[in-house]
Amino acid sequence: CQKSHGNQGENMTQDAKQYDLIVIGQGPAGISAAIYAVRSGLRVLAIARDRGSLDKADKIENYYGFVDPISGNDLLDRGIAQAQRLGVDTLAAEVTGVVWLEGFTVETTQGDYAASTLILALGMPRRKTSIKGLDDFEGRGVSYCATCDGFFYRGKSVAVVGNGEYAVKEASELKHIAAEVIIMTNGRPLEASGSDPQMRINQSKILKAEGDEDKIRRLITTDGPLEVDGVFVAEGTASALDLALKLGIENDGKVILTDANQQTNLPGLFAAGDCTGGLLQVAVAVGEGAKAGMAAAGFVRKLQGGREPTVQWGG
Repeated sequence: CQKSHGNQGENMTQDAKQYDLIVIGQGPAGISAAIYAVRSGLRVLAIARDRGSLDKADKIENYYGFVDPISGNDLLDRGIAQAQRLGVDTLAAEVTGVVWLEGFTVETTQGDYAASTLILALGMPRRKTSIKGLDDFEGRGVSYCATCDGFFYRGKSVAVVGNGEYAVKEASELKHIAAEVIIMTNGRPLEASGSDPQMRINQSKILKAEGDEDKIRRLITTDGPLEVDGVFVAEGTASALDLALKLGIENDGKVILTDANQQTNLPGLFAAGDCTGGLLQVAVAVGEGAKAGMAAAGFVRKLQGGREPTVQWGG
């Protein structure tokens, strides 16, 4: 499904602002990757909608070099300021999709951005919902990827659960396939900037999902039952695993799989930090980010026909 956008992907790449590397995520892994890449001579953009789970950490006492505890918020501020000082461009925006077609185009709420290589550093994926019974129908009518599974609902009625830009993006993918697309905000207002009139908006609270041994059949809401053929979960923002599924990146259903240099099975695409599993610690994320940043720099140099980059120590 990497090239599912066809000519649309080519047009977006032509209109998008160009970088050598785009990092999705501004946590320890993403910023570390950006720092190593920019010091290797790459033009780097780091994108994130928010500051992630580390922003809520009150005290960090086990990170090398800090005699006194530091809050997650302060650590993030220092990392981002360091990256900006070195020349990394940063953007506060929600990523709604990624297109791979002779390079990467990252679609965001602030426009499209293109690069030769991409690093996913979005933290631990959060894909489960609190809707009773919905998780029981995964693979039986419940999906997390419109690009991957939309084809199976041609001419049918589907619901997209979510109330943000990502939900609208998923619904837009499905409207060309399904006979009916309903965005279920689950009792919340729609927070996206706009939606297509072809798509229904239902703000009822979802109480539970029902079905049989074969598949999901309906969502029970505060306004009564809603019969559906499929449900696509698009709560919050696109996670690293959501993007991996759309691009066909190898994963185990929970985390992205990489080699020793943080390279995925898709050339030019790397992943670092909590989204790759393992020990979920700042120190590990920083180290993986460094490896990913250097590996991305090496990938760009090969594309340009140059030599492998060497990290700049000091100065």
